[in-house]
Amino acid sequence: MTTSSSAAVRRLRVAAERAVEAGFFVFPVRPRAKTPVIPGWEQAATRDLRQVGRWWRTTPFNVGLAVGRSGVVVIDLDQPKLGPSAVSGVEALGGLADERGQVVPVTASVTTPSTGRHLYCRMPHETALRNSQGLLAPLIDTRGVGGYVLAAGSVLPSGRYVARGGEIAELPGWLATLLTPPPLPPAARTPESELRLRGSRATAYVNAIVASETEAVAAAVVGTRHTTRLRAARTLGRLVGGGELDAARARWVLLEAAEAHLGADTSVREIERDIDDGLAFGARMPRRIRQAVP
Repeated sequence: MTTSSSAAVRRLRVAAERAVEAGFFVFPVRPRAKTPVIPGWEQAATRDLRQVGRWWRTTPFNVGLAVGRSGVVVIDLDQPKLGPSAVSGVEALGGLADERGQVVPVTASVTTPSTGRHLYCRMPHETALRNSQGLLAPLIDTRGVGGYVLAAGSVLPSGRYVARGGEIAELPGWLATLLTPPPLPPAARTPESELRLRGSRATAYVNAIVASETEAVAAAVVGTRHTTRLRAARTLGRLVGGGELDAARARWVLLEAAEAHLGADTSVREIERDIDDGLAFGARMPRRIRQAVP
């Protein structure tokens, strides 16, 4: 191992140790990349400094933070790709706060290689916020339970993650409310479907489809996961388009089912993209359950 690579290993090990000292569960990510090295990274993540020493002994792994497991929500504020005149994630969050008479939280943050920003906030008590993509506004994603970010000190070909300092503040209530998923309701009701949904068999039929598709997603093996996610999302998207299933419920159950796919071969963004694309495609071919109730 060269002197430069030894220095990189030491620097990243120190970054991992500092993250552990700050209360984070950490895991190794491929050097100069964003892909976890180990499957089941969320449960494998650790605060054991001895394990950290073993992982960062000879290889300059980037440092992954299992943020949700660490009780933290990260607000990912991206830069626009259309030029300097476009609205950035930072500006979008500021506008969102202004609209509600609120302020953007003053909290610990990290600058990303793309000059975006990660805001770190404590997860509200007795709440398990998951990942979101564009839910608050364009160019604003969040990472919570089932999600991870790269720690300060990690390196990509485009640059380094740099800590901006500060204490991690509690996630403001107004943001927690916007990020809290709605309860899982029964199928969405329309005037035409109201009578059908009073019949238990119609509701049971829709629920059986949801259960079958989410089980297929959760059980999909490497090499089939992309197509399985798309197929399941299209099936549920058709029910959404037909007024038989709530869109928020469909997306939520599919994301939960696909959580086990996160690992060396699949990213959060890939899962969310598959599910959103599939739901949108399916919704263009509405399906109504007319024969479920006599």
